[in-house]
Amino acid sequence: MRADVLVVGGGLGGVAAALAAARAGRSVILTEEFDWLGGQLTSQAVPPDEHSWIEQFGATASYRALRTGIRDYYRRHYPLTERSRAWTDLNPGAGWVSRVCHEPRVAVAVIEQMLAPFLGSGRLTVLQPYRPVAADTDGDRVVGVTVAHRDRDERIDLVAPYVLDATETGELLLLTGTEYVTGFESQADTGEPSAPAEAQPMNMQAVSVCFALDHVDGDHTIERPANYDFWRDYKPDFWGDRLLSWRSPHPRTLEVVERSFTPNPDDDPLAVNADQRLNPGDGNLWTFRRIAARRNFTDGAYDSDITLVNWPMIDYFEGPVIDVPNASWHLSKARELSYSVLYWMQTEAPRTDGGTGFPGLRLRGDVTGSRDGLAQAPYIRESRRIRAEYTVVEQDLSLAVRGEHGAVAYPDSIGVGMYRIDLHPSTGGDNYIDVGSCPFEIPLGALIPQRVENLLPAGKNIGTTHITNGSYRLHPVEWNVGEVAGLLADFCLARGESPRAVRGTPRLLADFQDRLSAAGVELRWPQVAGY
Repeated sequence: MRADVLVVGGGLGGVAAALAAARAGRSVILTEEFDWLGGQLTSQAVPPDEHSWIEQFGATASYRALRTGIRDYYRRHYPLTERSRAWTDLNPGAGWVSRVCHEPRVAVAVIEQMLAPFLGSGRLTVLQPYRPVAADTDGDRVVGVTVAHRDRDERIDLVAPYVLDATETGELLLLTGTEYVTGFESQADTGEPSAPAEAQPMNMQAVSVCFALDHVDGDHTIERPANYDFWRDYKPDFWGDRLLSWRSPHPRTLEVVERSFTPNPDDDPLAVNADQRLNPGDGNLWTFRRIAARRNFTDGAYDSDITLVNWPMIDYFEGPVIDVPNASWHLSKARELSYSVLYWMQTEAPRTDGGTGFPGLRLRGDVTGSRDGLAQAPYIRESRRIRAEYTVVEQDLSLAVRGEHGAVAYPDSIGVGMYRIDLHPSTGGDNYIDVGSCPFEIPLGALIPQRVENLLPAGKNIGTTHITNGSYRLHPVEWNVGEVAGLLADFCLARGESPRAVRGTPRLLADFQDRLSAAGVELRWPQVAGY
């Protein structure tokens, strides 16, 4: 199969890339390994992690259209109370992590609506469920990619003049021989205050297998996991308690703190102020990433709130899942950990009334679209990352380093983002790294490999470091990166130029930035302070 643009990976970056290229008039092939498009927002079941100004600015117009579409979908199809229906910034889950916490399948529906015109016209072809297994190259160019069906013996060779890697782990970087890095870079290489003295390429952030829960009458205890005893007794050196407990390090201070857990607290959804600048919101884990607040809906519509478990105790940091021969084994252990956390909560977790266990917790695989009850895909925070023409380093955006000067202003800015430098515990035994950040820009140089000419990263595989990935891996930034990659492929096809030439030629760069602005991509921040 042939197209103008091939996008491998249907996460947020891949969807944004395909949408941008198709809107520009290009023929596009988009592949995705899992049943749902949307990646971390859908198949990985992670509610949006967003900055404090997301309702006003700091994201692309198409990303805001996605968020608006999610709210409109609830208003059209869900039995909201009149009060919630009139809520301009409707937060369906009234979660504290985001102003638009919602059920994953709603995002799937909205993404499909956004792509529908191009599927109908034949301009866009979506191949699901397919994963990349091989690639052909000719010198510094990628000629084609072979994808294999997940469930049957079928392969398809895909050819396009521009190939975008929107996979969660940068799979095409490996398959095409594109130079990349993994894990911690050394302080000698990057000058980053939080980097180690020596590079640690196999030291990567924890992965998490999320799941959805409600709390209803009855005993919904799952079967005891085979290795439950191991996880129940597991106490990492830096954790301060057993992993399966309500106690864990505070990401910003590393002080061991105890979080509460109160299912269905009957709080007022409109009283939730989901602003990470003011409150991280993780005091009560139930409401932290809640994706359906029953009081947003008419009486009887929901028997319980629904909460999304992406909490400290499900972080799996026993080993990396990239560039190791036993990646599938580690992913299976990560799933085992998630089941063990659920079983512990159902049977042994301490309650405020002095008792133990919450047998009314019910696993909601119907919410995550999976037969086994967990998310369809693991949440992989850290990808392979291209060796880029420009690598974003900690001192480009750290609030402690930059202070009132704000993040570095890049002459080749192709978008903006904001999130604290937020690193989860890692496979090398490191605790959280959580550093204040300035609102930052995304440099075009971070999207251009040092050697390969026609492969573009379209997700978390851009030229960041292990440390700055902590800010650049979040939902709106991934979407921005993917959208720009799709627009860059179109621009290069139209002009007969390479991505490298666009960055290196002032006239071309100015024209491309004008093209981005016209498409609703913000290139600069207004005057706002970091946190």
